[in-house]
Amino acid sequence: MNKTTLVVMAAGMGSRYGGIKQLEHVGPSGEIIMDYSIHDAVRAGFDKVVFIIRKDIEQPFHEAIGENISKFVEMEYVFQDLHDIPEGFTVPEGRSKPWGTAQAVLCCKDVVDTPFLVINADDYYGQEGFKVAHDYLANAPEETKYCMVGFELGNTLSENGTVTRGVCKVSEEGYLTDVVENFGLIKKGDVVINDANDEYALTTPVSMNMWGFTPDIFKELEERFVGFLEEKGTELKSEYLLPNEVGKMIVEGKASVKVLTSSDQWFGVTYREDKPTVVSRFEKLKEDGTYTDPIFADLEERA
Repeated sequence: MNKTTLVVMAAGMGSRYGGIKQLEHVGPSGEIIMDYSIHDAVRAGFDKVVFIIRKDIEQPFHEAIGENISKFVEMEYVFQDLHDIPEGFTVPEGRSKPWGTAQAVLCCKDVVDTPFLVINADDYYGQEGFKVAHDYLANAPEETKYCMVGFELGNTLSENGTVTRGVCKVSEEGYLTDVVENFGLIKKGDVVINDANDEYALTTPVSMNMWGFTPDIFKELEERFVGFLEEKGTELKSEYLLPNEVGKMIVEGKASVKVLTSSDQWFGVTYREDKPTVVSRFEKLKEDGTYTDPIFADLEERA
């Protein structure tokens, strides 16, 4: 059985939210969303956690989560930097944001040498997704045979505005055939529409950036980053996005992605107005016994 690593993407500021939303207290004892993800991953069997952050938030980040996490699991930080680009390219004047989720994952190439699961820092995925992903990755999947935990679109929306989701197509055999980033998604009656007024059923499978890979993905992302910068490297807001690159690899026959399913309800803090709802949901999860209070009490007993 392979060892497994959890990679947490936590470098974004959250421009729509207005601050470092990854560090917002939402749990009954002041927990942040990442606490729940780390707890669920450790309980599922992940052996190591790698946080992708910005260098300027390292200290508050460590104080908020790193000091607790290091008691239960091996952990490490890597830093996403706008200027970390291949030789021969320069950052265009006026650009301030890093290059997107594919660049973020690429930052881990020197510290991750096991099958690994990638998640967003500000999303609550539920326990089931971590269990199915760990079991898949721990049982020696072949190189370029990846996985994705899919969620139903209707279970991933915000009541306070539009969201962006990777809308997926899945074969009868359960493999991803295409994933396209959709912007401006919002529920209208019994369907969901995007900013181009395309309609999707509430049960449409979507990516929430819960991807499982083997380390060979790093070489592919390095090569593709060069092509991305050649095409869009002069733009101020272009993003090298993980779902898009995985989708291209599938079309080109360079990878297959098994779609694992989770029936858990996703939720997160996309907008500041989402916070009261998130706080209420975590309170209910404590009351029904899904989590101890505080969140790591059961891990402390096991340690």
